Amino acid sequence: MAKKATKADIGLIGLAVMGENLILNMESKGYTVACFNRTVAKVDAFITGRGAGKRLIGCHSLKELAASLKKPRRVMMMVKAGKAVDETIESLLPVLEKGDIIIDGGNSHFPDTVRRTKYLADKGLRFIGTGVSGGEEGALLGPAIMPGGDAKAWPHVKSILQDIAAKVDDGTPCCAWIGSDGAGHFVKMVHNGIEYGDMQLTCEAYDLMARGLGMSAKEMQKVFTKWNAGDLDSYLIEISADILSQADELTGKPMVDVILDRAGQKGTGKWTSEAGLDLGVAIPQIAEAVFARCLSAIKEERVAASKVLKGPAAKVAVDKKLFVKQLEQAVYASKICSYAQGYQLMRAAAAEYKWDLHYGEIALVWRQGCIIRARFLGKIKEAFDADPALANLLLDPYFKKVIAKAQNAWRAVIKTAVDLGIPVPAMSTALNYFDAYRSARLPANLLQAQRDYFGAHTYERVDKPRGEFYHHIWTASGGNTAASTYTV
Repeated sequence: MAKKATKADIGLIGLAVMGENLILNMESKGYTVACFNRTVAKVDAFITGRGAGKRLIGCHSLKELAASLKKPRRVMMMVKAGKAVDETIESLLPVLEKGDIIIDGGNSHFPDTVRRTKYLADKGLRFIGTGVSGGEEGALLGPAIMPGGDAKAWPHVKSILQDIAAKVDDGTPCCAWIGSDGAGHFVKMVHNGIEYGDMQLTCEAYDLMARGLGMSAKEMQKVFTKWNAGDLDSYLIEISADILSQADELTGKPMVDVILDRAGQKGTGKWTSEAGLDLGVAIPQIAEAVFARCLSAIKEERVAASKVLKGPAAKVAVDKKLFVKQLEQAVYASKICSYAQGYQLMRAAAAEYKWDLHYGEIALVWRQGCIIRARFLGKIKEAFDADPALANLLLDPYFKKVIAKAQNAWRAVIKTAVDLGIPVPAMSTALNYFDAYRSARLPANLLQAQRDYFGAHTYERVDKPRGEFYHHIWTASGGNTAASTYTV
């Protein structure tokens, strides 16, 4: 039987694996947790199963949950994003009082969090939308946590969230207040967008070694293990090495070789790409990673196309040892570009939504516990600590030096991939982003001439002050009237 407690420190709704693991994490840190699930049989199963003998209170109704909590009540929801969150909030309203706190720990879209924060504030309740990253293991052992919303609620939940969060080497928790209304969920969304890019880069490296070099799973496992001991030390490289070491019980083949090459997605990468478009920020690497998953989804179509569409006919000789070294540098340089784009997006969002984001602190939050945790996040924190107004990570002295060192290898890898006919959308897009960002002049002058030609959209001149707009009469039939807006 579970140990009885007069009042619980926090309540949690939603007993899927993430919810259960967060409860067990909280309990292990000395907190008493009240538990509720819409299917109440799950409550009893959890209390008598994984939660047996722990400081937990099983509740069969939201009224019972509210009655079991200390005031101000703290209720965390771990339910599916979207309609379920709104329905749970509505169900909680009759049993909560002014000053109580609702925490949404799911992957909600940040505009929904903005709306819910205002909606609940009007009813006297405090709302926190918090990103939780780290998967099932992170939830149990210590995730990265990104809370945002009503700042008045933060002092009441800070100790719990920071206690259960992952810690960096000096004990600093990977949990910090991100900002008002939707800031926490926005930063979690960007985290997931970067995660898409990181995963795609890792897969492209795997594909180049497997198809391009004909390496076995065991050989690739050794490469990823070696990479994980260097600059590419990260969760995704680590688990890729582990994945490549495991065999299928049925066939004895490497486990990775029996998995269908058709990837799924839950929407956060798409949301990140949409945010880039909405805010006018170039994040092509993240978008390409989303599109790569879309292409993977049309498996049957690709199989049919492979029978009629042929790539390079000539064989390409590749020095395996040299190429693997070059590939490591190419992945690292591409990875830097992915994070640079993510930080550009956060900077634009901070300006648009009036969020006071602390970029070095965000890097620290991501340093442990989350899916994109990596050694070089410490370098990102150092970059923003040295220059909080840093326009782009590529301009930081450390990252500028890394890119300069990796550039030749990066280009060589992409050239080889093109010669082999193996797609590297994320890696090549990263290089295109770098080349575009470092270009003082891009061909947009011709593009703007085209827009003015067919639509009288106007243009600025290189020999006139910025902000002055002109229209040229390109044809005899063109008039003097220009379009009313010039949108950059």
